[in-house]
Amino acid sequence: MTGELDERDFRILCAIAEHETFSSEDLHEETGIPKSTVHYRIQNMKDEGVIKNELFEFDREKIGIEITLISEVWAEFGEGYHDTVGEKLSEIEGVNQVYFTMGDTDFVAIARLTSRDMVEQLVEDYESIDEIQRTSSKFAISTIKEDISISALGDYSVETLLDSD
Repeated sequence: MTGELDERDFRILCAIAEHETFSSEDLHEETGIPKSTVHYRIQNMKDEGVIKNELFEFDREKIGIEITLISEVWAEFGEGYHDTVGEKLSEIEGVNQVYFTMGDTDFVAIARLTSRDMVEQLVEDYESIDEIQRTSSKFAISTIKEDISISALGDYSVETLLDSD
């Protein structure tokens, strides 16, 4: 399906993610795409299973977000470091979840990525955070259970989604 989605589809999906609406009028105002085109494309994405339901859930694999990376992060301890490092981790493109944890690991970050190049960029982004001492990342081999809403698309640029194939 990824090859069938184009820039307009991704612009519509990102607008839906940002505003959590299927309103053709609202999405037209946000994207500049004609209302009839917005309506038609949303319907096609629903028919193809890209948009799963009215709860703003989507099939991330059908839009090219196929790699799940789970990273343990160890950071330099300091006052408020959990807020500072947590915020920096959450700003990295593709990182959908960040948890400050108890135990040996300071943070767990879950990223859903489009390519191995994006994995490499994620590692470089981790390395650019001065407070991070080390990371350990794992690829998820298969998904047993996952609930994901369209709001997760807010973690990506349209360009990244277009380059996912």
